[in-house]
Amino acid sequence: MISTAIRVARVGSAAELAAAVLMMLGFPAVMVAALAPSIYAFAAAAAVTYLADHYLHRKGSYLVNRLSKVRAGLSIRFLIRELLLILLLARLSLADNLIYYGAVACFIAFYGLQAPHGALVTLIRNRRRMPVATRNVDLASRIRIPDAPAQGLLDRSAEKMLHLDLAAVAGILVAAEMRKSLPGFIGIGITIGLGTLYVLALVPYIRGKKVPPNAEKVLAAVDDWLREYKPETVLYFSGSKDSAYQVNMWLETMEQLDSKPLVILRERIILANLAPTTAPVICVPGGVHLMNMDLSNVRVALYAANVGKNIHLLRVPTMKHVFIGHGDSDKLASVNPFSKVYDEVWTAGRAGRDRYAIADVGVRDEDIVEVGRPQLAPIKTWQGGPESARDSAADGRCPTVLYAPTWEGWDGDPGNTSLVLAGENIVKKLVKADPPVRVLYKAHPFTGTVSKEADAAHRRVVALVEKAAAARAGDSRFTADAAELTKARAELARIEARLAELSGAANDRGDEAEATRDGVVDLAKHAEIARLRTEWNDAYWRSFPVWEHRVIAGAEPRLYDCFNVSDAMVSDISSVVSDFIASGKPYAVTDSAGLGAEEFKRQNTAVRAAVILSNSAKELGALLDAVRDPAADALAEDRKELKEYLLGPDEPTSIQQFNTAVANLALKADSRNLGQESRAAAAGTPGADELSDALSAQPPTA
Repeated sequence: MISTAIRVARVGSAAELAAAVLMMLGFPAVMVAALAPSIYAFAAAAAVTYLADHYLHRKGSYLVNRLSKVRAGLSIRFLIRELLLILLLARLSLADNLIYYGAVACFIAFYGLQAPHGALVTLIRNRRRMPVATRNVDLASRIRIPDAPAQGLLDRSAEKMLHLDLAAVAGILVAAEMRKSLPGFIGIGITIGLGTLYVLALVPYIRGKKVPPNAEKVLAAVDDWLREYKPETVLYFSGSKDSAYQVNMWLETMEQLDSKPLVILRERIILANLAPTTAPVICVPGGVHLMNMDLSNVRVALYAANVGKNIHLLRVPTMKHVFIGHGDSDKLASVNPFSKVYDEVWTAGRAGRDRYAIADVGVRDEDIVEVGRPQLAPIKTWQGGPESARDSAADGRCPTVLYAPTWEGWDGDPGNTSLVLAGENIVKKLVKADPPVRVLYKAHPFTGTVSKEADAAHRRVVALVEKAAAARAGDSRFTADAAELTKARAELARIEARLAELSGAANDRGDEAEATRDGVVDLAKHAEIARLRTEWNDAYWRSFPVWEHRVIAGAEPRLYDCFNVSDAMVSDISSVVSDFIASGKPYAVTDSAGLGAEEFKRQNTAVRAAVILSNSAKELGALLDAVRDPAADALAEDRKELKEYLLGPDEPTSIQQFNTAVANLALKADSRNLGQESRAAAAGTPGADELSDALSAQPPTA
């Protein structure tokens, strides 16, 4: 019942739900106390509303945001409380008392301060919002970007300003109880004084050297940096906050390019959620600013998603444009007709080429290049099956099976995820397997965001895994070295503390302008973080028994880390399956839509070497047999062939293939540009660079 209430109220926890209920009940209680009248009841009810309101704001509760939509925003709630205090004074027959008039004058003056305060905060934020925001770009030597105001001045500024009324409210209540005006006027003086000081503290940041340079100077500095750096290959991305993973997966590849990389983002929210990188990053929200940017040295532009804002860079003819996508699967997104606007489409292996041929959406075969999947380098290749079940049982070890279902999707298709119809069946059979196996459950982060049924199924699966883990912990067949576990957990805590220290220092930047100025990565610190994350992953898996069932929640450990400690996987149609195939390990895919094994394989390339599961999961035995005994693995050769078909050959490495493709396309861009210049010189018409400059000067058309 509580979980249902949490979902309906759109709050994150039972504590948030309780705070919301207290705040909703608190205001009627304040009104009743004012009418009664009761000073102590009023004070108690008002304190509850203050505390609940503050807690919900600190948590960033969705409910608080919705209250402003129904004209019950933060300022209104404070005003209502203050008006009820005036009502309380009237009901206490203090309407002719000096404190009554003092209270009225105080709240009028206090709300008079809200206007300049709000105006100053807005002006400072707007002036410090850069036309572009950067990381790993040296702008500090080119323009002066002043420090941001102290975080306490701008962070949740409206809430802080309004809470200054606490002194006045408390003083007036004391004055009403004592029937003496002095405590009330002391509180009023504190409130008005602090409010005035808050406003005055903001004034210096709207003038003089504390104001960042204007957009023209910032853009000129960026162009100056671009002319000096001369980027050659650009990764371009636009999308919502939830799509940040699509660009993050390519950052390491950009860092390994033989040519000079640059990442161009279009939304600030993506920059805020960008993973740490050593590659230069420029976030350009404005289309006109992007098209006026000096990108004359860029020869190859890579696109990870098909979005409307791609047109702002696609229109530049001096560079070649490539769709690289953000995963390899048989979903329709992998053969989007929009892909034909690019000069080339790069796929992992032959399967991607064949998908476009079958889909017949206008992408020519000669424009497709197979480059492998550089992101899959961390996935370890399978070296054979685990120890035999009998030997494993002797020390508690057992094969590990990862269950990694995808989410329900936007369209309600029952074939999207196995969770709803098959999830519980899969997990029940795995935890009851004999000889035993260990189960790791890692759900897609979007699971349950659209479908209540999927959310409920996810919760039931989590409960099953946790119950099975508790039962196994009490099973005498499974033992653990307590000393080793304690040692690993201590090591894990040490690593996490150091990571928090390093991450805190990296994120200790006041605002966008300061982050742009100071956002040049410390290479030594970046390398240390990478090393610590590797050590963290090793310590994490050693921090609990090797036989313990586990629910893997959150970003860490990463999916690929789960691949590496697993002997097999059960999943659904998604890029997760294609990625797992890189390991060469046995896997199963659930036919949740009930197409039948043959039709399921015909429609989905990635399952051709999989054990196909029905919703009953009765076929799981074949997967477990393959895990326990390599001789029973009838699909081993099929997986090897499918791996090369989907992901390309192991040699040369994927990053080598990718770099070769970039170099070849850059040569094509140079050849095209030289041809344009030759023809222009012969005909007396603008050359490639002049044409690019002319196009950049035009306003956007889309």
